[in-house]
Amino acid sequence: MRSSFRSSPRGRSRLVRATVGATLAVGLLAGIPATAQAATPSYPSDSNKPDLVTLLDGFSDFWQSDGVNDLHGTVKDPQTLEHNDQLTVWVNNHATKQQQFRAMQDSEYDNGGAYDQSVTISDSLGSILGPIYVQGRNTGALPLTSALINSENGTTGAYVSTSAPKAYYSYPRPFLPVDADAQPVAGDDAACAPSLINASSVKSIRVGKSYTDADGDLKIKRVPDVTDTTHQFSPNDVPLSAGYGTAGICTGGAFPSGHTTTAYQAGVTLATLLPELAPEILARTSEAGNNRIVLGVHYPLDIVGGRIDGEVALATRWSDTQFRTQVLQPARDELINYLQSKCGGTLLQCIAREKQYSDNPYGGQQIPGGTAQIVTNRASAAAVYHERLTYGFTPVGPTWLAPSVPAGADNLLLTAFPTLTDAQRTSILAQTEIRSGYPLDGTLTSDGSWERLDLAAALSATVRVNPNGSVTVLKTGGLPQVEKTATLTTNGQFVAAGDQVRLTGSGFVAGQHVTLVLHSNTAVTLGTATADAHGRVSTTVTIPRGTSWGAHTIDAVDASGSSVLVKPLTIIVTPAKGGPGHWWPRHFH
Repeated sequence: MRSSFRSSPRGRSRLVRATVGATLAVGLLAGIPATAQAATPSYPSDSNKPDLVTLLDGFSDFWQSDGVNDLHGTVKDPQTLEHNDQLTVWVNNHATKQQQFRAMQDSEYDNGGAYDQSVTISDSLGSILGPIYVQGRNTGALPLTSALINSENGTTGAYVSTSAPKAYYSYPRPFLPVDADAQPVAGDDAACAPSLINASSVKSIRVGKSYTDADGDLKIKRVPDVTDTTHQFSPNDVPLSAGYGTAGICTGGAFPSGHTTTAYQAGVTLATLLPELAPEILARTSEAGNNRIVLGVHYPLDIVGGRIDGEVALATRWSDTQFRTQVLQPARDELINYLQSKCGGTLLQCIAREKQYSDNPYGGQQIPGGTAQIVTNRASAAAVYHERLTYGFTPVGPTWLAPSVPAGADNLLLTAFPTLTDAQRTSILAQTEIRSGYPLDGTLTSDGSWERLDLAAALSATVRVNPNGSVTVLKTGGLPQVEKTATLTTNGQFVAAGDQVRLTGSGFVAGQHVTLVLHSNTAVTLGTATADAHGRVSTTVTIPRGTSWGAHTIDAVDASGSSVLVKPLTIIVTPAKGGPGHWWPRHFH
């Protein structure tokens, strides 16, 4: 079995520092502007950025670069890379015209009077809050938020750069020809000539496939340049281009996607500032990443890599106490106050009045191995985000491994679950993450697995704190909330063996099925109950006649029997009425 798992740190990637260092001078390899850096770090996380080359080392199981950043290397896992190719062509060929236009909008960076992905993902906020957010960004009414989230030099929006991993992995873009003698595309930069830039190293896995042409080139359709005259995100007309024939795009490695990295840095920032809309924001962020495939400039694995980049970037920032208190929290306060003042109500009141984010990228057509990825509401937003975590790839490693939540990831849930402990937030991530084994999973590495995190589920979870301090995720897809601990009471602490006892409880989830268990020498199921619309249960159970005398406990456990939902109720069992040793006072019965 192929495997992208390692039991020790990814030390091999550290051997490339000299090679990568030689390429860093080419700051625009990713096709995005270089991030502005402060002369002197102001916060600990400024000088402690994550090592993306090491973090994404699982890609080396599929492709090994020749080490000189020329887009050539060796295919190591044809099956995974062929699926990567097939999905890229399908998405590019089946996206609607509207989706192509949205993809062009998401490809833009603010070049004076334009916009970037920290603005274009605003439609995830809904029909009311989205335009308010755009107005605030364009008028300067959100200075703290803009300085934090923008994709040019934002302290989270542009926190990490993909230049180093792009140079190290050096994988050719989907639209590049596989033959060096192919005819140049009219209008492309001279640096993009096939004789200089091509995908010849992957020709062997493309020739003869249904999604390639007679030469073995992927059937990628270039989306033509267009001018955005909608003024949806900017008061100006904005020329848009995918940049196929520019040196910054054609010569830059595909993995990981730089645009997706910045989209997730902006999207995860916004989702943690506004956890009330996290599923919608993250689904729209995943759309921005997917739009790079729509344009045919990236593959699904590039998008997964970009998501990982964004997750680790924001976790690093949220884990920096100084940055969190001095930058993130003030921006959150500013954003919430602005949105509420302009909307004329509380955040939840505004959300209830508006039309939710929606998207239908393929006009109802189902992606191979998946769905049509249509978003109409919060539940479908969470489902589409979940689907794009893996893009239907076949697992390349064991799928049964235990949860592997990276250190610091729990801090991404601070605003959603401020009353919980670090361990409890980590447990939420563990209970909502996807199974192990998919490409780029780092479960058995020292880093843990960022690939497995399902932030849309975790940030929309309803959880219960159990009597022992553990937490149980009851459901996802709603508002993040902690349910009150359920209670269980009886009509009398003393009960004779063989008699009935009335049990009542409250604080359960409406419609929740619970099992009532008596703990004696062995556990004995007394019965089941279903919580009503108010989370209450009421039932009568019989204490088995053979129950030993003395103190016992009754638990209410979930339907699976794996989680205790209440503090155990203590009862005193007396001898059966009329039986031997029946000497207890009458009032004890």
